[in-house]
Amino acid sequence: MSAKNKEIVEKVNAAFAENDVEGFLSFCTDEIEWTMVGEKHVKGKEDIRIWLNSMDMEPPKFTVDAVIAEGDSVAAHGSMTMKDKDGKAIPYAYCDVYRIRNAKIVELISFVIKTEAKQEHRSGK
Repeated sequence: MSAKNKEIVEKVNAAFAENDVEGFLSFCTDEIEWTMVGEKHVKGKEDIRIWLNSMDMEPPKFTVDAVIAEGDSVAAHGSMTMKDKDGKAIPYAYCDVYRIRNAKIVELISFVIKTEAKQEHRSGK
């Protein structure tokens, strides 16, 4: 089951990369709950559809560093860049934890942390 769930998450990430809301939702139950820790909690496929379609932005550019599966849970972590309202690219680190039942996502918990762009070392002089 873990290998199949891992494959589902890989397909979900491909849908996100293409800004394919319906592709993502095709892997979700009607009762899915998505928690963006410290930010937002959305319950139900229709509310998630409305929320995702209301975002007027480019899809994030992201890399997946690892996908780890155990039982009905899959975690994926990596880095991504999203543009702010002024078009400036902002770097983030993320970890998404999925709970999957009968080949559908029932819960998604996202941890997203803004990271600092690399800066030159300053000697203080």
